Amino acid sequence: MTYKTICLDYDGTIHDSIQIYYKAFLKAYDYLVKAGYQAPKDWTKDEVKRFLGQNPPEMWASFTPALPESVIAIVSKMIGEAMRDSILHHEGVLFDGALETLAYLKEKGYYLVYLSNSKNYYMEINKNEFKLDRYFDLFVSSEMYGYIPKKDILAKLKETLPKPILMVGDRIHDMESGHANNIDTVACLYGYGSDSEFLGSTYQITDIHHLKKIL
Repeated sequence: MTYKTICLDYDGTIHDSIQIYYKAFLKAYDYLVKAGYQAPKDWTKDEVKRFLGQNPPEMWASFTPALPESVIAIVSKMIGEAMRDSILHHEGVLFDGALETLAYLKEKGYYLVYLSNSKNYYMEINKNEFKLDRYFDLFVSSEMYGYIPKKDILAKLKETLPKPILMVGDRIHDMESGHANNIDTVACLYGYGSDSEFLGSTYQITDIHHLKKIL
């Protein structure tokens, strides 16, 4: 099939964000422990990876005991500010070959959509840091749509996009976005998802370079 639009997730697909997210998360969790909202826990990177790709409300809703909205606002802001500072200090890391692959897709004439379960500021600072507007034609964050599920955002977008469309990502939210909208999917096995999240994916890749074999 000849695709015309490629929708790409960001964290875990293009951006190796655990490198800056892990320490930001630990800082926020330490606050929760000291404030008496959570029990002490030694989080591993693998445990923290599961939060990447979730939107903020979805992530914090998974904690028990449940956190008050006011506390969620505090720790969410802490993580956001820590990640912002890391990116502004040029500590953000893209997967090897990410920009090269985006340049290839752009040169081939695909309409590229940045589609991320993130806040607007996070999208903007990454766009500026890595000059992503050289490649993407459209930038979409979940905050722009009130944090509704990514599959519902894509449902709203797809009527305006050149077709056929391909969804590329590393988490179940990305696969569900494709399945729910009758759109083919690429599962990025090198990202932060587990094998069970990739069931039914059209393609699977172990390196972002491998998009070139599909496209």
